[in-house]
Amino acid sequence: MGQPAAALDTFPKYLLLNAERFRDRPAMRHKDYGIWQSWTWAQQLDEIRAFALGLQALGLAHGDKVAIVGANRPRLYWTFAAVQSLGAVPVPVYADAVAEEMAYVLDHAGVRFALAQDQEQVDKLLSFRETIPALTDVIYDEPRGLRDYPRDGLHDFAEVQETGRALLAADPARGRAWEEGIRQGSGGDVSVMLYTSGTTGRSKGVVLTAAASVQAAFDTVAFDRLSEKDSVLAYLPLAWVGDHYLNYAQGYVSGFCMNCPESQQTVAQDMREIGPTFYFAPPRVFEALLTSVTIRMEDAGRFKQWIFRRFIDVAKKHGEAILEKRPVPLSGRLAYMLGDFLLYGPLKNVLGMSNIRVAYTAGEAIGADLFSFFRSLGINLKQLYGQTEAFLYVTAQKDGEVRADTVGPAAPNVDIRIADNGEVLFRSPGQFTGYYKEDDKTAEVLTEDGFIKTGDAGFFEADGQLKIIDRAKDVGKLKDGSLFAPKYIENMLKFFPNIKEAVAFGDGRDFCAAFVNIDLTAVGNWAERNNIAYASYQELAGHPRVYEMIAKNVDETNRRLANEPMMAGGQVARFLILHKELDADDGELTRTQKVRRSFIAERYGELIEALYDGSTEKFVETQVTFEDGRKGRISATVRIADAKVHDRPARPHAEAAE
Repeated sequence: MGQPAAALDTFPKYLLLNAERFRDRPAMRHKDYGIWQSWTWAQQLDEIRAFALGLQALGLAHGDKVAIVGANRPRLYWTFAAVQSLGAVPVPVYADAVAEEMAYVLDHAGVRFALAQDQEQVDKLLSFRETIPALTDVIYDEPRGLRDYPRDGLHDFAEVQETGRALLAADPARGRAWEEGIRQGSGGDVSVMLYTSGTTGRSKGVVLTAAASVQAAFDTVAFDRLSEKDSVLAYLPLAWVGDHYLNYAQGYVSGFCMNCPESQQTVAQDMREIGPTFYFAPPRVFEALLTSVTIRMEDAGRFKQWIFRRFIDVAKKHGEAILEKRPVPLSGRLAYMLGDFLLYGPLKNVLGMSNIRVAYTAGEAIGADLFSFFRSLGINLKQLYGQTEAFLYVTAQKDGEVRADTVGPAAPNVDIRIADNGEVLFRSPGQFTGYYKEDDKTAEVLTEDGFIKTGDAGFFEADGQLKIIDRAKDVGKLKDGSLFAPKYIENMLKFFPNIKEAVAFGDGRDFCAAFVNIDLTAVGNWAERNNIAYASYQELAGHPRVYEMIAKNVDETNRRLANEPMMAGGQVARFLILHKELDADDGELTRTQKVRRSFIAERYGELIEALYDGSTEKFVETQVTFEDGRKGRISATVRIADAKVHDRPARPHAEAAE
């Protein structure tokens, strides 16, 4: 796939290049108070230069760690480049992390400076500042509410920039020295330190070097033919590798425009206004979009419902074939064209996906039906498989070779092999150098020949595409020897718009059972249409008619599983609807919204045992964390329901990773 020029081995070097080659093209947009603001690459360079010189005046030095906490804002993205331009290391932190989580990351990384979006984040930082000896300075983006705060080590972003501009005006040589420092910068320097989501324990600091990160971004930019003419919506958490790679890294290498939404609540509207050409979303975003579409159709008139059902059937039959330019009968093409005029085009416009040239999903497995639904509309949705340790890409699907049940072949210049125990191992150009301050854990995941152990179980299909079964440690067997892959079962359950989250159990047990979280938006809408009154999530979750509805979803899941020889034994025999939503603040989900399976198993051990001892209900008390950090307890009598297990096909089971 080629290599970047030897001189272009850091992202600040690409910043200088882009300010020359794409000088007047938009580099960044941000919607603020309903108005889109835009910065060209030349203007962005000026903003970053001023801030970098201001940081230098505050004492930021080579190798210092700088925490970045907040939502997607231009100034926060500029901080990455400004910090890197001085040889320092940005350390993004999840904005929704509670103070304790944030304190751990800053202390572990030895952060000296912190850039916070607003008063909320500043308050968190100040609450534990005295316990972090290295932390000397906090800089904030939005000054609202911070006017009367003590100024000791607290700085306004704009004031730091003004300091930089004043220094530059007094001595223009400073600017030239700064640019020369960038040109002399080493690709061996640490580019960024990203902390893992902490699915199984404390987050680990993943150290990524500049040259490796640039090479990885260069390969995938070429793979998807991204250019300065492309546009993305940057709405994912700054601390997640997906955002840093797909938006920041690929944006600097390709020169495309990054668009920041006004807020998380306006993402859908902002996406419609921007119409990005490149898009990434984890499966739960696509699940939410499908839920939204389903709700709107349920509220529509009979004629619109008929049109929707009629042409969705056409899309399911011919959509993917047309997208991949495979032969389709003339009657099918004409029906699809009519469907595109009446349904697919307007629907994509409402979703903000009319201009999308390529879209990806990753983070966890996506349901096959959900995946096919969006592709059938003409959206070039593909899957990638990645890890923070790889600087994202391990596999990526090629155009025209997209399948719902695989994550594609190895990404450019990535080597993959399957270990004897079925675990997926990889070696990639962008892979990490190790976990910060944790050499023992680094040694645990690295093989002698430099491959990284992913912890995921999978196998290669005959055509070279990788299929991920589940986390290797989570894949087990029922007592009768049937394969138990919880994530596979959970994703099938979550295809239904009524189900937001599911957690399956069964390893070493007689049968598979599951916890279910209902989707409050979808089920609440259904309750309203059916005149069902409820006062809380807990009350709605326990309603008999809601159980009837979820039972039908579980039954349909079991029917599908029964038709898959490898997975037929994993049909859900019993289930319950949890009395509360799984929440990252309660430790049940990671900050990237992944299920912390072992924590849930420990926390709800009583409910799990009730699923297997024949109980029809169970009284539980659960501690919860409110938005303001206070703790409380809720109690409920949770009903447990049986589900029908369907006959399995008369075919032998295959083993994973054979």
